[in-house]
Amino acid sequence: MTLQVSWPTANARRLQRHALLPPGASGTDPGETAAVICGAHAQVLSAAELSIALRIEGATRATVRRALWDEYSLIKTYGPRGTVHLLAVDDLPIWTAALSAIPHRSPFPDGVRLTPEQQEKIVAAIGHALEDAEMTIDELDQAVVDRVGAWAGDRIMPAFQELWPRWRQAVGMAGHRGVLCFGPNRGRRVTYTSPRRWLPGLQPAPQTEAIATMIKRYLYAYGPATPNQFAQWIGAPPVWANEQFEMLQRELIKVDFDGTHAWVARGDTEMPRTTDTRGSITLLPYFDAYVVGSQPRDRLFPGKASARALAPSGQAGNYPVMLIDGVVAGVWHQRRSGRRIEVTVEPLTPLSGARREALETQVNRIGEILEADPRLTVGTVSAGGHA
Repeated sequence: MTLQVSWPTANARRLQRHALLPPGASGTDPGETAAVICGAHAQVLSAAELSIALRIEGATRATVRRALWDEYSLIKTYGPRGTVHLLAVDDLPIWTAALSAIPHRSPFPDGVRLTPEQQEKIVAAIGHALEDAEMTIDELDQAVVDRVGAWAGDRIMPAFQELWPRWRQAVGMAGHRGVLCFGPNRGRRVTYTSPRRWLPGLQPAPQTEAIATMIKRYLYAYGPATPNQFAQWIGAPPVWANEQFEMLQRELIKVDFDGTHAWVARGDTEMPRTTDTRGSITLLPYFDAYVVGSQPRDRLFPGKASARALAPSGQAGNYPVMLIDGVVAGVWHQRRSGRRIEVTVEPLTPLSGARREALETQVNRIGEILEADPRLTVGTVSAGGHA
């Protein structure tokens, strides 16, 4: 008999596993939290700090920074969809193997696009340059050109209304191969280094095993889900994702998720005994893993939330969101000035007195995490979405 899973059940399971309802225990290692949610989006590093700290009772941004720069249980590198993430250091062998296996098609035309041979030379050069160093992008420009030749420095790669050196097409690939990650900022300048400085002898896990592990971890955090949803989340061609699910079929179980077929991992079919999320209010930052990975979008972003909190393409995460009872019911924005944080929350439905009180509590928690004094305004958020 096919297991029946409703949206409220799946949503409650995800909220619990993401340590959003309730938050995880005090003292939980941020690396463990990042592992469970399959990484925290860190294009905006302060948002990643908030994402992880929200999931650990009593944690602050300092807790996450120590894990990243002092304790090395977290690493800042290129993760799902080729975007910057905070990942668990211990999971790097799995990530490097799984991400390197995904077929990628370069968006650049002939004459700009790197050949496979050029890619390999550049990745090797990056690895050698960073093996015992921290470099800015300009320093890495020179180091790569010195190792592979002037052609790598040709400014022909369109990016952000300018032309970058050709070799930079391979930065994400170098991250996925495990020879590049982010180092501590040098003032306001980003630096890159090698993850092997913290994980000597780092080697990717066996590829088939790594892909299977990644699928099952994704299903643990975001299931029930489909191969196409996994493809969207990790940044892979749907055909490839469907093939991987097919090869793993003996370790997966098909369920009926509100009338559609979806999958969970075999042995992980337990669902919450209660789906009661009433009274909960949570403020999630840009690109929080919960909203980016959870499907279907129309259930998580119902009614007005779809138009207000999703990008025109349907992409989630461009706006910080307010969850009420586990679904998106508003957007918010914070502006910092010294120790003061002005938090503006735009609800999509009127707030009762009890919900206003719960929102105040959540804003105070945001202030605690960001080590600042918060002030709440309920009104229109005028800031646009993050690209």
